[in-house]
Amino acid sequence: MDRRRFGMRPGLDVMRAVLNELGNPQDTLRFVHVAGTNGKGATCALLDEVLRAADYRVGRYTSPHLVTLNERFFLDGAPASDAALDAVAGKVLDVIERLEAERGFEVTFFETLTALAFVFFAEAKVDVVVLETGLGGRYDATNVVTTTLLSVITRIGLDHCDWLGTTHAAIAEEKAGIIKPGRPVVCGAMPQAARDVVARVASLNGSPFLAAEEHVSVASLEPLTLMTSTRNLPPISLSLTGAYQVENALTALTALDALVRYAGFRIPDHELVRGFSRAVWPGRCQRVEADGVAIYVDGAHNPDGAVALRDSLRYAGVDAKGPVGLVAGFCGDKDVLAHLRIMSAVATHGWSTPIRNARSLDPKETAERMSMAGFAEAHACDSLREALAQARAWAKASGGSLVVCGSLFLAGEALVELGAFPWTVRTPDANELSVHAT
Repeated sequence: MDRRRFGMRPGLDVMRAVLNELGNPQDTLRFVHVAGTNGKGATCALLDEVLRAADYRVGRYTSPHLVTLNERFFLDGAPASDAALDAVAGKVLDVIERLEAERGFEVTFFETLTALAFVFFAEAKVDVVVLETGLGGRYDATNVVTTTLLSVITRIGLDHCDWLGTTHAAIAEEKAGIIKPGRPVVCGAMPQAARDVVARVASLNGSPFLAAEEHVSVASLEPLTLMTSTRNLPPISLSLTGAYQVENALTALTALDALVRYAGFRIPDHELVRGFSRAVWPGRCQRVEADGVAIYVDGAHNPDGAVALRDSLRYAGVDAKGPVGLVAGFCGDKDVLAHLRIMSAVATHGWSTPIRNARSLDPKETAERMSMAGFAEAHACDSLREALAQARAWAKASGGSLVVCGSLFLAGEALVELGAFPWTVRTPDANELSVHAT
């Protein structure tokens, strides 16, 4: 399914044409539609786990995947099997190939997977689909849905500016394009300019607007204790690590309460607490112990993500326990220098690596930017394995710890290399093969 090269295309006409030929499976489903720059995947994972704890059958569609394509299609709390995806893919690809031949258009990789998701979840007869946008919102392939129960907008940051705009307000305008008339929208914590846009679009659509920071009160961070006007929850053992996950928990709790209020869902307190305690979202400030070295693996790939990671590391006291080394690789279209300047507040030594993506920045360029950002030492490596080996040797000798970040592709590869990926791995997806030997 070699369609990634066609990238993103504004407009939904092609997507609607494909789905029409497939019988519009999306119209048989109900959706919680989630957009945002940072935190949307973790919010989806929390929503999925709580809804399943409350005995709903849930499909979850997210992107990108860390290692294998199956991760994008969750059903009943697990990635879809190869057999299940193959059965649906045959039907979808037959329709797409026929339409491409007849009408002369090209269907992108993401459009293909989104159509596959709708067919897959419709055939599974799920109660609700937690649906994450791929890029943006207004013209995202997922935004063909009309049976949305609830829209959720997580934190807005400056990312994909070439597609979405160069200000928080402009990007928020694109993300808010998923809001549907009369259906509620939950707004996570975000810059005021972005929040104002989401509130305005909600008002224009006659959509109830719920701000997470107003809906939920944090009575305590340790243990995490949350309250709303209708809930006084017992302490929550949040399974997702990183200080920024509290923000995602507040957004998810507000969304769950909106489903109760506006869509008639039943979600008892004890099931909500249970779901929050067992959600899995790998590669987000995930702590791994390897050869006696603590390694924190995170997919942070933009400056906002770097700020959240830096703050989480400081909150955990990582930089107070000894020196910190950074293993990093980036896509070339990211603001790498800004990211590294933020991380230089906690890390002093760096090792650069290529990532499993055709847009990978050359490790030599990454190392140069590490030096520009103020790292005491920066080493360019030909592979992640080499970078981890050198960094671990340094950490053991210095009594330090390590952070791996810069790309979700890198986070996935690191977790596999470290034996810490939570799901079965056969081989990496052929569309994301490593640009270097593994």
